[in-house]
Amino acid sequence: MSIVTIRNVEFLNNPARFLDPYHFRVTFECIAQLPEDLEWRLIYVSSPGNEELDQELDDCLVGPVPAGINAFEFEGSAPNPAKIPPEDVLGVAALILTGSYKDQEFVRVGYYQNTEYDNEEMKETPPESIRFERLVRDINTKPRVTRFQIKWDIAPQHQNGQAVAAGAATSAAVPSANDLDMEDVQPTNGSS
Repeated sequence: MSIVTIRNVEFLNNPARFLDPYHFRVTFECIAQLPEDLEWRLIYVSSPGNEELDQELDDCLVGPVPAGINAFEFEGSAPNPAKIPPEDVLGVAALILTGSYKDQEFVRVGYYQNTEYDNEEMKETPPESIRFERLVRDINTKPRVTRFQIKWDIAPQHQNGQAVAAGAATSAAVPSANDLDMEDVQPTNGSS
């Protein structure tokens, strides 16, 4: 088990125009107070075979983080159209949210994003040059979550006299917002 577990990622503007910023709320549980900030990064992957084309859209630091349920809102810029090969603009791309502690990535949440024109005529007969102002994006809300074992350098809280184990290397889906008791959510300040 990791010290930090994502409970929910809610996209607040989905679907949206391709050029609109990404706006979402992350809810996570922390089983021990973290003295250092958590770093969150948002990455757009247009060409899976070429990492050089990945775009870091934004990052933010959240902390210090108290034990319990925490949440923050994150806004990331839209991808730079000039950095996307024309053949990779339409169709499926990936959006990745990463979480790190002391420069160690402990979680990676990946989403598929579909990009298409906003009307049937342009979908059926796309213009020769891409008209980004007419594109819309739709993010699939069923993510793929990968957790990484890291060195937390903190002692987790004890439950029933037993230490809670820290660290994991598994993949699973993020629970839906319906699984959360929103009265337990404590906003945490984040800054870009």
